[in-house]
Amino acid sequence: MGSRICERLNVEFPLFAFSHCRDVVAEVSKAGGFGVLGAAGHTPESLEIELRWIDEHVGGKPYGIDLIVPTSIADKEGSVSAADLEARIPEAHKRHVENILAQNGIDTRGLWDRPISDNFGDNLREAGAAKSMEVAFNHPISLIVNALGVPPATMMRMAREHGVMVGALAGSKEHAIKHAEAGVDVVIAAGTEAGGHCGEIATLVLVPEVIRSLKEFPEVDVLAAGGIVTGTQMAACMAMGAAGAWTGSVWLTTVEAETAPAIKEKMLTATSRQTVRSRSRTGKYTRQLRSPWTDAWQEADSPDPLPMPLQGLVSGPALARIDKLAEAGDANARRLATYWVGQGVGMMNASISARSVVQEFMQEYVQTVERAAALLD
Repeated sequence: MGSRICERLNVEFPLFAFSHCRDVVAEVSKAGGFGVLGAAGHTPESLEIELRWIDEHVGGKPYGIDLIVPTSIADKEGSVSAADLEARIPEAHKRHVENILAQNGIDTRGLWDRPISDNFGDNLREAGAAKSMEVAFNHPISLIVNALGVPPATMMRMAREHGVMVGALAGSKEHAIKHAEAGVDVVIAAGTEAGGHCGEIATLVLVPEVIRSLKEFPEVDVLAAGGIVTGTQMAACMAMGAAGAWTGSVWLTTVEAETAPAIKEKMLTATSRQTVRSRSRTGKYTRQLRSPWTDAWQEADSPDPLPMPLQGLVSGPALARIDKLAEAGDANARRLATYWVGQGVGMMNASISARSVVQEFMQEYVQTVERAAALLD
């Protein structure tokens, strides 16, 4: 394709696939797209294992990684001891979680027994994330992306030293301008339809607004994101001026995906109405499958979710137990189960291979462009 970002990253088709699954990353890149590994949940040691595997299986094709180093986070400047973290979790939040589980038939005994690590949340802070970056830059990545906020100085410096492009997600034109001023190469304009962390502005509005706001930064490419699960949507976004599409949810139901079977089953039968923006998982708004878990955090008497990363200490043990029981066939747990996914889930109705998804995107993209061109005759 003639898209500049294809030339900059040496890819055939500007379809970017964010996934926590290394198999998806490799398959998408081999099929002509660009796989991006979600690395925020990894330790430096586990990230090394994942990237080494990708290097061995991607066939020399380009790929990237995505980290989360938020601009705003509790205790941004340093770690907090496990004892201090424990003391900052209100009993009201624990009781609320226990009530949600109990009301849905889930045993709450021992829920809080797992000890908190002294370095909990360190990978969300610049110093901790730098350890993962050191690992990543020892591999042939072509792009590193920050998912929340302006990329930290360490990321920008290390990327420049290694000749790696830098990207960042933006939920508003104000965010996009800050990213561009910081020197990023790529802005991912992510609409509210997106799964995971997202803002309030719809993709159809956000993408052209961001492109217009970055006219003074012609060197910055803009990718469209948010609810994009077809080549037709991708073509429409590129008609608005986007250089390509950044996708995440569509890979969650692929054959290779790491998604738990019970969650995948819910996604395959969900409609686009069955997602919700909720702070109940991370402390920041994320779009996920709606369930009694998310509903309970929106009730009038529910406590306000804690700031990131503290909310993870409240939600983590409960969601882990729910997921484990759901996989064991517990009907109550399956009803409670939730996971990040965008509004495009309503069109994710079959589990096919990641390579097949790329091929469908390509075919639909070409058909849409040809249909649009015919309108000019």
